[in-house]
Amino acid sequence: MNHSWIEISRSRLKQNVQALCSSIPAPTEVMFVVKANAYSHGLVPVAKTAAEEGVKWFAVAFLDEALRLRAELPDVNILVLGLVLPEHVGELLAKRILPVVTSLEHGRSLAEVARAAGRTLPVHLKVDTGMGRMGVQWDEVAATVQALNKAGGLEWAGVCSHFARVDPDQPDHAAAQAQKFNEALKSLPATAFKHISSSRAALYFPEWDLNGIRQGIVLYGYGANDPKGRFQTRPILQWKSRVVQVKAVPADFAVGYYGTYRTEYPTQIATLAVGYADGYNRALSNRGDVLIGGRRCAVAGRVSMNWVTVDVGPDAVVNVGDEAVLIGEQGEEAIWADELAKICRTIPYEILTSINASLERRYTL
Repeated sequence: MNHSWIEISRSRLKQNVQALCSSIPAPTEVMFVVKANAYSHGLVPVAKTAAEEGVKWFAVAFLDEALRLRAELPDVNILVLGLVLPEHVGELLAKRILPVVTSLEHGRSLAEVARAAGRTLPVHLKVDTGMGRMGVQWDEVAATVQALNKAGGLEWAGVCSHFARVDPDQPDHAAAQAQKFNEALKSLPATAFKHISSSRAALYFPEWDLNGIRQGIVLYGYGANDPKGRFQTRPILQWKSRVVQVKAVPADFAVGYYGTYRTEYPTQIATLAVGYADGYNRALSNRGDVLIGGRRCAVAGRVSMNWVTVDVGPDAVVNVGDEAVLIGEQGEEAIWADELAKICRTIPYEILTSINASLERRYTL
């Protein structure tokens, strides 16, 4: 019996894809961001499910993710958002994987290998319009493209940028980035596949759809529950564990390291087989809830490496082997990653991607 596991709803993922696709104009493609093991949901099963719903574009961070994806999905378009080194140009060409060009020097190094092989490498140009990470500065795009065109060896298959801030109530920052991107586009072929919209941008700003919208967190079910947005989605991941012990304890009973939780009255403490080694954030100590028997039960004491202790109350009927929900639904109650993120002062992305990759992923219909 597994101590802790993840359940992914394929049907809910398909519903999320349908909700998104039905809200955007037909010519605009969805580019599903499946980096970091599909935000901990499982790279290949998630991508395959989305492909069944007609998604033709996928984005990853690193080449090894792209190669895993290509082995399972031979016909989709795959873009590597991070830097790919020139020694991998042969693999890019052989596997039809698209890299981004992040600088003039990077472009030259890729082009040199491609020319030596007598080939032309399709690439997307990454433009920095205000994120401040990788990419050619937007006002240096014209000179960069001119220099690389002169050298030869590259085909401008696409061009992209990345919003640093999207706020529907204060859109000026994103609008300024979009304007810089539009200026950069003047130096690229009209046929280049253009994409800048993030999940949040796609939700509120259809004018930035262009040829494709890069969608991550909303397809996993977060950040798209605002009725003012173009679409709504629901979380597809649940995280569950088991009760391994139930102990009746008196009032003023210390629980966990350094006794940071003391019972106010006689109650029962249940121990769950999960801990921070599995990715359950230690900041949830004495602050988080889990679901047992369809009820919220408070995390009691500090989260430890392999165990979480929970105050289930004096009268609850809880047995060894009972299911406990850390993220997900049980009965009429639900706890989702955004709730845990608020407690931990972080974002749902970190809560999800922190879940240990070794935990079993079960894919339900």
